Amino acid sequence: MVNKVGLLTAGGFAPCLSSAIAGLIKRYTEVAPDIEIIAYRHGYQGLLLGDSLPVTQTARDNIDVLYNFGGSPIGNSRVKLTNVKDAVKRGLVKEGENPLEVAARQLVADGVDVLHTIGGDDTNTTAADLAAYLAENSFDLCVVGLPKTIDNDIVPIRQSLGAWTAADQASIFAQNIIAEHNAASRELIIHEIMGRSCGYLAAETTRRYRAWLDQQQWLPEIGLSREAWDVHALYLPEVHLDVQAEAARLSKVMDEVGNVNIFLSEGAGVNEIVEQLESAGEEVPRDAFGHVQIDKINPGEWFGAKFSKLIGAEKTMVQKSGYFSRSAKSNAEDLELINRTCVLAVDAALAGKPGVVGLDEENNDELSVIAFPRIAGHKPFDITQPWFIELAQDIGMPKPEAAVH
Repeated sequence: MVNKVGLLTAGGFAPCLSSAIAGLIKRYTEVAPDIEIIAYRHGYQGLLLGDSLPVTQTARDNIDVLYNFGGSPIGNSRVKLTNVKDAVKRGLVKEGENPLEVAARQLVADGVDVLHTIGGDDTNTTAADLAAYLAENSFDLCVVGLPKTIDNDIVPIRQSLGAWTAADQASIFAQNIIAEHNAASRELIIHEIMGRSCGYLAAETTRRYRAWLDQQQWLPEIGLSREAWDVHALYLPEVHLDVQAEAARLSKVMDEVGNVNIFLSEGAGVNEIVEQLESAGEEVPRDAFGHVQIDKINPGEWFGAKFSKLIGAEKTMVQKSGYFSRSAKSNAEDLELINRTCVLAVDAALAGKPGVVGLDEENNDELSVIAFPRIAGHKPFDITQPWFIELAQDIGMPKPEAAVH
């Protein structure tokens, strides 16, 4: 029997967190209004510290307000429960303590029967670690996760919550940024888009931005040309990049069009940048999960410096849409999937069925409760999809070839 539910959001923001919190609370209020709900502040950090807030009746009555906002009202953090050294260093547990045990005992102390984790691959693999620990140590508690990441790179989930909205928002960002192409002659604009190891968001952003271009009326007679506003190159972690060949191609674009616009997945070229830094004896900053902190190594700046000289740009501008995109409120497309996901997540929790609720690629994309051991991160973007091959060819790039990692 479920008497008390805990919620937490973790990892980076995505345009689904506030809506998912609202969706879960609405569903519980509809089907089991007597169940108490608490929210752990700042994800697993709050769980380890016992820092939570109650979901009051006033909050339940007005929970629709959350649909108007992005971000997460209860806060996020990046904490890996199996990284003991990092947890001790950050003061989340004491020396000699096991974070998994601390988390489990806090849940017991709080009387929580169900824990909902809303996060990406790191959040849900951490939830898997916690679920396994709870089961192995006879803690009677059910963990049900919801898949959040704008990278859309969770195995085996077809579409993670918030990714569609993030692509829409990155397109909106680009619509203003690309207008800068005439601020100087021979200008190079690099639009850096989030995506550590998966190029989904950059590819989908490009597709949506070019769909917006198709809807516009152009007036080349006065200098307003689609060619100047178009995307001239798209670089993803999964696609092999021949810098010299691309520089030769983009030099021609610069000469003919007068400017060059590059859409760049932030993970593209990271291996080369890391190799350069490490060979120079510099330390590469990494987070608690061991990921390179991409914002600290600036791939956009690296590409900008490299291509600027090679294509003869007189001005180079690098703009990042990541925080603009990931903190937006959910669009209608995402809301429909979020609401369906929340309904199934609550139903699964009440039935005592743990796992992550998502569109299962190995089950005909059916919305299912996916067992935690099947969840993994860093799913690559499929560059063999016909729409992506056509997109690459439409913007003048060679047929995509897989990168060698």
